[in-house]
Amino acid sequence: MIIAQITDLHLRTDGEKLKGMIDSVAALQTCLDHLGALRPRPDVILATGDLANRARVQDYATLRRMLESVGIPFYVIPGNHDERGLMRETFSDRDDFPKTGEFLHYAIEDHPLRLIGLDTKSGDRVGGEMCEIRLDWLRARLEERPHTPTLIFMHHPPFKTGIGFMDKDEFIGADAMEALIANHSQVEGIICGHLHRQITRRWAGTIISTAPSVAFQMVLDLAEAAPSGFVLEPPACPIFLWRPEMGLVGHMSLIGDFGPRHPFVSDSAK
Repeated sequence: MIIAQITDLHLRTDGEKLKGMIDSVAALQTCLDHLGALRPRPDVILATGDLANRARVQDYATLRRMLESVGIPFYVIPGNHDERGLMRETFSDRDDFPKTGEFLHYAIEDHPLRLIGLDTKSGDRVGGEMCEIRLDWLRARLEERPHTPTLIFMHHPPFKTGIGFMDKDEFIGADAMEALIANHSQVEGIICGHLHRQITRRWAGTIISTAPSVAFQMVLDLAEAAPSGFVLEPPACPIFLWRPEMGLVGHMSLIGDFGPRHPFVSDSAK
């Protein structure tokens, strides 16, 4: 099974550029063209939140059309920029998407690797949350299939990174979630967005990672008092390969034209 992650699209379909300089629609289209051209193609695309920048109905309608045009099954969860009501209005006709309830989280059972999408949006806060209701839901899902290899996808990472301006917004319920995951060895990995950078660490007995944005990246500055900022580093999308005999392996696919594949030849001797 091959899984592509895209995150932090911050889609604007009102004709205005994101941050005054980024065409987020074009950036997403370039990313989707990139995924569609991969051989072999991914089996699924997981879109891990901040799908829209200001959460308007036309943004989600455009996003759905663009994702459907690739012909790869996709699953979406909200980030702090998203609006649950508009997402439900756009996606609730799909069999996998939750029709009722406060939160937009769900399990996908149709693939060799079980997928669980979590809704970590916390009101109007920038930071994430796993409240008792959501933790109980996740516990029930993990307990019902304790021997099935599982990948969790969510927007907010429940750990600190050392990037001060991104760490200041607390993830509520991180310790309780860590204790829960630590008791479920079937969790092969947890993938997140939000930080607009590739970051990986060991957490709760598994591997957890964040991904670059398809639109723009946060500055890598590990000084505690570093000011916030973004840079136009190359966008990228993680590609995960899962096989029963090897588990989950993560790769990073840079988005852009870097020329053709070159065969290895012997270097000339001098």
